[in-house]
Amino acid sequence: MIEQETAVIHVIDDDDAVRESLAFLLSTAGHVVHEHASARLFVEAGLPAADPATSCIITDVRMPGMTGIDLLQHLKDKGSSVPVIVMTGHGDVPLAVEAMKLGAADFLEKPFDDVAILDTVKSALDRRQKTSKHDAMREQVVDRIGGLSQRERQVLECLVAGQANKTIAYELGISPRTVEVYRANVMTKMKAQSLSELVRMALLAGIAPRPT
Repeated sequence: MIEQETAVIHVIDDDDAVRESLAFLLSTAGHVVHEHASARLFVEAGLPAADPATSCIITDVRMPGMTGIDLLQHLKDKGSSVPVIVMTGHGDVPLAVEAMKLGAADFLEKPFDDVAILDTVKSALDRRQKTSKHDAMREQVVDRIGGLSQRERQVLECLVAGQANKTIAYELGISPRTVEVYRANVMTKMKAQSLSELVRMALLAGIAPRPT
């Protein structure tokens, strides 16, 4: 669970009072907090590439030089998956919408209360953890699929299409018994406990049904 891990939160705001107050709140909630007086300083620090999957960014949208919108664009260009929560002032709804289009996880309108920011951070971290686990599982499945022979891969594609052993045998020009052998090999190599689990794995990896 996310609560059992130490989250690294980057707070970016040119307003010292706001930044320090927010950092204090987050640190008392058990997070590790890094403060940045500008988006440019944050980028120049080379973060958050080396951070764990439990990192999160909280940034003001209106800052001199590099704005929060500029930062979001920069992170998007770099392919960053770290969730970004944008803080906006009253009447900055258009900027908030623009931020969401650029991939912001959420936005908060100032002034916000302590509960709101803590809940927003928790939600962003929970989503990040689920995404990280999903990506890790997909990588494992892709690796396992890479270990299949060409014929085993064909059998897998047929299974994803919902074909029975006899149908697979006819389509591939092999005996039903041979299909059973290949199917057992696929189950073993994919470490699947059931056909439904095997199909879920294949779909997760983007395996399309074998064309007929």
